Amino acid sequence: MDFQWYPGHMTKAKRMMQENMKLIDIMIELVDARIPLSSRNPDIDQLAANKSRLILLNKTDMADERVTAQWEEYFKEKGFYVARTNARSGKGVKGTQAIVMDACKEKLERDRKRGIKNRPIRAMIAGIPNVGKSTFINSLVGKACTKTGNKPGVTKGKQWIKLNKNIELLDTPGILWPKFEDQQVGLRLALIGSIRDEILNQDEMAIELIEYLKNHYQGILADRYQVDENEDKVKILEQIALNRNCKMKGNELDYEKASKIVLEEFRNGKLGKISLETPEEGTKEA
Repeated sequence: MDFQWYPGHMTKAKRMMQENMKLIDIMIELVDARIPLSSRNPDIDQLAANKSRLILLNKTDMADERVTAQWEEYFKEKGFYVARTNARSGKGVKGTQAIVMDACKEKLERDRKRGIKNRPIRAMIAGIPNVGKSTFINSLVGKACTKTGNKPGVTKGKQWIKLNKNIELLDTPGILWPKFEDQQVGLRLALIGSIRDEILNQDEMAIELIEYLKNHYQGILADRYQVDENEDKVKILEQIALNRNCKMKGNELDYEKASKIVLEEFRNGKLGKISLETPEEGTKEA
């Protein structure tokens, strides 16, 4: 299966980000804690060169805590400021303000020496679709400033938001990149819902997820769906369809319905805290 999704508004969004880069002091990049490397748009490193950088590992409530700690160290070693957040519950969100001020302290000191006072820090919020940017901003500001949704592509244009007298935020649409060199990256993005399901084969996605869970989180599938994990991945999907009574007319098994159940239960956390890549795996593939 080939994973690509790059609507026209994403080209426009990237151009807009380039044009506004000179106005900002710090780039805040949200990534999905379940796939921190795969959910980083490689274009952002180039766009934000010479800017202070903060990576927010969002949706930590759904990720493997042990693996998230590894990713936090990985990014810190690369020179990024890093924080863990759960935008939906608000956990860790307010603390990002102090990190932004700390990351920009040299800029503030330069302004002070030049006699510039009360100029707010300007931060651009960036990230791929469906990573939780709008939810994060609304949680940070304390009110609904942006549209949110559980589908990719909700935010279409830019928006300046005054957080307080010290910080202003520039919200940007979620952008992917035109071509995934590694289709495993595309698969991970599809699994967390950053690519529209309508253009994907959900049966294949569910089968790949089952294989990953078999190899990395033994027992989860058996506990949740009462299946035999010693079977191959296709047979396990068949067992899930049977056990969840996913049937079509003529008593035929409905693999599509079973696949949707597996994907939805992974995405809403019902399968437990799961990470789909580790720093070791990610850097090997890169």
